[in-house]
Amino acid sequence: MEQDKCMEQNTYTEQEKHMGYQGKEDRTSMDRKEAGSRAGSQEGWNGQSQEPDKEEKRKQEEHQEERIEKTGQVTLDTNGKMGNIHLISIIGEVEGHDNLSNNSKTTKYEHILPSLAAIEDSKDIQGVLVLLNTMGGDVEAGLAIAEMIASLSKPTVSLVLGGSHSIGVPIAVSTDYSYIVPTGTMVIHPVRMSGMVIGVPQTFEYFKLIQDRITGFVCSHCKVSKQVLEQLMTETGILTKDVGTILVGEDAVKYGIIDEVGGIDKAIARLHEMIS
Repeated sequence: MEQDKCMEQNTYTEQEKHMGYQGKEDRTSMDRKEAGSRAGSQEGWNGQSQEPDKEEKRKQEEHQEERIEKTGQVTLDTNGKMGNIHLISIIGEVEGHDNLSNNSKTTKYEHILPSLAAIEDSKDIQGVLVLLNTMGGDVEAGLAIAEMIASLSKPTVSLVLGGSHSIGVPIAVSTDYSYIVPTGTMVIHPVRMSGMVIGVPQTFEYFKLIQDRITGFVCSHCKVSKQVLEQLMTETGILTKDVGTILVGEDAVKYGIIDEVGGIDKAIARLHEMIS
């Protein structure tokens, strides 16, 4: 009997030990599951917090690309330096009151003028960079853009790339400081008119009035004198099929129309210097 009791007690002891070990294993397994669940929740939370940032960045990039495609404008605000720069490009032909064909690359003044007004009123934009590669275009529209740029209270810099011809000249000199790349060109010529022209003295006087508006603006915003500018306009020995002068890179600086020869690096650096 005593032996049976002893064996029974040993059996209970072994069962209790087994149950104890099993309980520990269950608790350990539950602890691991809870830890895994917490880790999974943490990873999910981090993933959710990163996904909106990526999505927002993607939308901003799409908006920027769409804006460049439609208006040729973008805000340069990711360089970490003080002051955001708004970039405006004057490309192709400066469009006037009539729409040009779909095959022509144009700069529309109805896009540029409101943007310039918004820049003047913005607290987030501290400077304006104007890139030019234009054949010229409508006198009224070109002068309107030039006057708006010249009247901005914020620092402005222009950079002539391929060319800034005809009415592109007043736009190029309308900024506080101007650059031209070494291969950039500027064609300076008298006022032209398309369509019907009435052969009376008043027509010539009207031409003279328009030309005086252009030369007056250019001379008041750069170092060239009116006499020299008019000589360049009426030069007959340079352009074979036209009257006027073509200036390349350093020549535009030599005549005092452009301030300095340089590229985008100098233009942006100068603008940040003016902002600071």
